[in-house]
Amino acid sequence: MRRMNRTLATAGGLLLAATLSSAGTAVAAAPQPSSEAVTASAADCRALASASAQAQAVVDAACSQLGVPYSWGGGSIHGPTFGQDYPGGGPGAHDSQVRGFDCSHLVQYAAWQGAKIALPEGSWNQARWSGATARFTPAQGLGPLQPGDLLLWGSDPANLGSVHHIAIYLGNGKMVEARESGTTVMVSDVRLNAQYAGALRITGGDQPPANTKRFMTWGTDVALRQEPNTGSALVGRLPGPTAADVLCQVHAQLVQAEGYVNDAWSYLPKYKAWISNIYIDDPAAWLPGVPTC
Repeated sequence: MRRMNRTLATAGGLLLAATLSSAGTAVAAAPQPSSEAVTASAADCRALASASAQAQAVVDAACSQLGVPYSWGGGSIHGPTFGQDYPGGGPGAHDSQVRGFDCSHLVQYAAWQGAKIALPEGSWNQARWSGATARFTPAQGLGPLQPGDLLLWGSDPANLGSVHHIAIYLGNGKMVEARESGTTVMVSDVRLNAQYAGALRITGGDQPPANTKRFMTWGTDVALRQEPNTGSALVGRLPGPTAADVLCQVHAQLVQAEGYVNDAWSYLPKYKAWISNIYIDDPAAWLPGVPTC
């Protein structure tokens, strides 16, 4: 489940922030890693070979969550959230009461927080991500991999749609992962088993243009307008969550969506259009670090 941060404003215009997430009635104590996990301190969770600054930032973001519990369906680009009860029972039967990450949300968090790379949700979708800058087959092993590359496992390694687990490579045969219910985010040995489906490189690609700051949008079919108001000409629509490079923002028309309101609008130079900040997935109504137009 993805956590969505939506902005609010009171009738008097005071902007507030609200975070919507799945919530349990109690927070489970952090479970212990499985015996197969490598015992690691924060100092051990790092890029173990030469890495680009972008890849290093992705690894650092993932490693900052070392020890956070696994929670099926838990996590977002902003951090841990309560997950969902695993329908198969077992250790994950009460994950709605555990605040943490599943494998794909840890990867999504690290890519976004480290390098503003917007990955989709779900390990199978991440495995097929069109923005990958390189791909590696299982037969290539770990030789060509670099820190920050994403490691994949699937029930049918030849079919990326079957990928059910994803982790971040550290180098020297080590990875950081949110492995399964009952464990925590950990450093592990890479498992080159029959389900290993290869890897992909996400770094070295698109970066925010100069003088802009990158955010993620939420929602589907979100309108982009010629001016910062809903009566202005429609420039286009965003079909789903999208990385948006914001140049500046203004206070303009008050927008309401699903009971929330916000009068801030941001200008997206890529589209030469405006978007209501209510559809930007950030805890703040007025985006931090973005100047007024």
